[in-house]
Amino acid sequence: MTGVLPVTHALPRLLAALDSDGAAVLTSPPGSGKTTLVPLALAPRKVVVAEPRRIAVRAAARRMAWSLGEKTGERVGYTIRGERQVSANTRIEVVTTGVLLRRLQRDPELTGVDVVIVDECHERHLDADTTLAFLLDVRAALRPDLRILAMSATADAPRWASLIEGPVVEAQGAVHPVDVVWAPPPRPAVIWPRVDAAFLSHVADTVLRAWREHDGDVLCFLPGVAELGAVGRRLGDLDVIQVHGGSPSHVQDSVLSPGRERRVILATSVAESSLTVPGVRIVVDSGLAREPRMDHARGLGSLVTVPASRAAAVQRAGRAGREGPGVVYRCWPEAERRADHPQPEIALADLTSFALQAACWGSDRLSLLDQPPAGPLKAARETLTLLGALDDGKVTAKGRRIADIGVHPRLARALLDAAPLTGARRAAEVVALLGGQLPRDASDDLVTAWRAGRTPELRREAARLARESSAPAEAGELSDDQVAGTVVAFAYPERVARRRAGTGFVMASGTGAEVRQGSRLAEAEWLAVAVADRATGRAAARVRQAAVIDEGVALMSGPVVEDDEIAWRDGDVVARRVRRLGAIELSSTPLKTDVSAAVKEGLRQEGVGLLTWTPAARALRERMEFARRALGEPWPDVEKALVEGLDLTRVRRRADLAALDVAAALRGLAPWQVRLDEVVPERLEIPSGSQARLDYSGERPVLAAKLQELFGWTTTPVVAGVPVTIHLLSPAGRPVAVTGDLASFWREGYRQVRAELRGRYPKHPWPEDPLAAPPTARTNPRRR
Repeated sequence: MTGVLPVTHALPRLLAALDSDGAAVLTSPPGSGKTTLVPLALAPRKVVVAEPRRIAVRAAARRMAWSLGEKTGERVGYTIRGERQVSANTRIEVVTTGVLLRRLQRDPELTGVDVVIVDECHERHLDADTTLAFLLDVRAALRPDLRILAMSATADAPRWASLIEGPVVEAQGAVHPVDVVWAPPPRPAVIWPRVDAAFLSHVADTVLRAWREHDGDVLCFLPGVAELGAVGRRLGDLDVIQVHGGSPSHVQDSVLSPGRERRVILATSVAESSLTVPGVRIVVDSGLAREPRMDHARGLGSLVTVPASRAAAVQRAGRAGREGPGVVYRCWPEAERRADHPQPEIALADLTSFALQAACWGSDRLSLLDQPPAGPLKAARETLTLLGALDDGKVTAKGRRIADIGVHPRLARALLDAAPLTGARRAAEVVALLGGQLPRDASDDLVTAWRAGRTPELRREAARLARESSAPAEAGELSDDQVAGTVVAFAYPERVARRRAGTGFVMASGTGAEVRQGSRLAEAEWLAVAVADRATGRAAARVRQAAVIDEGVALMSGPVVEDDEIAWRDGDVVARRVRRLGAIELSSTPLKTDVSAAVKEGLRQEGVGLLTWTPAARALRERMEFARRALGEPWPDVEKALVEGLDLTRVRRRADLAALDVAAALRGLAPWQVRLDEVVPERLEIPSGSQARLDYSGERPVLAAKLQELFGWTTTPVVAGVPVTIHLLSPAGRPVAVTGDLASFWREGYRQVRAELRGRYPKHPWPEDPLAAPPTARTNPRRR
């Protein structure tokens, strides 16, 4: 059978390219045999094959061992985290990219290894990109004889070839034809905030249709565990197997073994590549995939559902043509536009592990197809500093221990710091639980999920982690809540949360957190939040898993800071000494101190309306603001200067502002070289001898006086170069005319006013010639 696989014809060219150039890119269609035939062709050289997933590692190793008539662990072996089958005779070792990364950190020269193959590089997993970058560094600086091969079914070949400085070798031809059946749903699928039930029903109906129309097993691709369960429940009595990254090894192994009866395999992207699922002739592709998203500011990550790329669709369809002609049912319209390739994980994911690996490697600039975005990388380094893994950007001894444990740096730090307090056995179990994939229906109470999830796989991983911790197996008499809470608090210190007034919690990061109604967690005072996500548009995070803790455990998670808080908040002065854990307030005591700076800030924020404005103070402000408008410097911006110039030393709270003498403070603002009353007088003497008040509230000063008091006045007064507007009043004090030109009024307007008012106010003088009449505030003398 091997002679008919397309990659067979490309092997001579591939081997020649590796010998001449030391590096190459192999592209071939799904099912062409590259994963199993190429490593065998490179033997007896020592070959390491890096796969992105554990299920692919086991499958590839077993397939190659079977083709040699051997069991794994002889000439072909494999290593995944916590499991290794190799021997002195092993020439081909299949490993996960994570395992190879740690091996490179311990032995950069890869002693004894001749060829490294990075398989399925098109999937753009972050570990795979990092592994290839490290290998290129090794080849350039330490091992020019090391051969590097990048393999993919749908690679962006020219970019990869440029990166590794090797030629592209293409193996053309398909193993077996795969027909495409387009099976879109009646209505467009809704995939946010979750995949809608109607679409999942359509996928299930498509599986049943495919089952009826064709022979062979059905492999159905879905985005996540919840969707696997939803579709599985709709398939009645069919033999259904669900497989995903967190499936137990015996479930993954059963998928890779031929079934005696027809079966339906519901799978996430773990089944896209690097393996043959025996018996599968039919693929049903939901067309959906999950991608990571990271809220770096809040330290919250989540997975979002997106349309799968065209490259992923090709990979999925290829599963149907591994053993014979097949068919793929695609659950989206043929005309729907999709991205050519998935986005690289380096552009989307949490970069904490990557940043630590790079720091341990000692390189700030790696040979990557895409460089990490600056913001997320900065956030990752800040997290590592918080965990004690970096100091001033350099990896610490603790950071190297964290990197070598083989779990996320947060969890590794939690293991190292919590195990001496809780005992290695139980701390390792919690870390193993958090490092795996909790079922979607798992309790939000982490302790409940822990007790229900003590599977053989978890126990094996926990045993490995306990050995890595170097702590005693047992320690103290802590409850399960205390153990789980301690581990989580060390892993996610910014997610320690305290109940807040009203509803919900606030985390040390400052983000709000909500638990589901009726949960035991809702009654707690303190939580250590292990898993949370924040939907777009929501202010608070939703708690998925958390442990109930007390304040003592909370305080171990990070430094408690004591600050003096003197500020203007919510309309008044706050002056207190506060103890905080991040954004969580622990306690406060009042402070007796100068708060004038905070009061000034309050006046800046809310304005001088907070002060008590008497009529005299308001008038004085208006005069000074007019002087500023009319004359400019050195007259000050009144509101700004008043705020800066007020004596606030006796003010302790908002209410004290009422006692301030605002008028006195305003007088102190006038330029020293001028006299306020000379420049902007409060009153002007008018022809009758009265002192008339000027109103400065408008753009121009206004003088209001009874008409009879202004007889003979023809020159309109000017203040600070601005003509005064005259309001002429009737004997009753009501405006009868407004003018900025008195001479014109006496000449043109007075006659009409005299005619209208003379009869109404006969006791007041209404001379025919107002310019010749004496101004007076009195009435006419009585006739005897």
